[in-house]
Amino acid sequence: MSTGIGLLKIYGVRIFVDDLDAALIFYRDRLGLAVKWDMSDYGAVGFDLGADLIVEREDPEGEDGNLIGRFAGVSIAVDDIEQTYESLSAAGVIFEGPPAKQPWGGVLAHFRDPSGNILTLLGGAGA
Repeated sequence: MSTGIGLLKIYGVRIFVDDLDAALIFYRDRLGLAVKWDMSDYGAVGFDLGADLIVEREDPEGEDGNLIGRFAGVSIAVDDIEQTYESLSAAGVIFEGPPAKQPWGGVLAHFRDPSGNILTLLGGAGA
């Protein structure tokens, strides 16, 4: 059924941080994501993850409440989750635990960014 509004697609996923410089180092240097755009003067940097992964400094005067240090609900698919887990761990990425097989067939490993936001690596089914 056509709605007449055109194609809808995800542009980006926003993750809020309290230290944009530390986040830039983490996402670019530790995770190895390419910077797609940099508007750090305005408090945000975009990384290429298919859709943009937008790391954004939270406005301490904002009305949104605390958006930092939460489960972000972002799953990043990888070809080899064990190898990726080992490489990222060696680079200093802090994981909640090793990759774990899920009842639905996939394998997940949760990790934290410097602001405490929790993201997920996804391997196996669905990756």
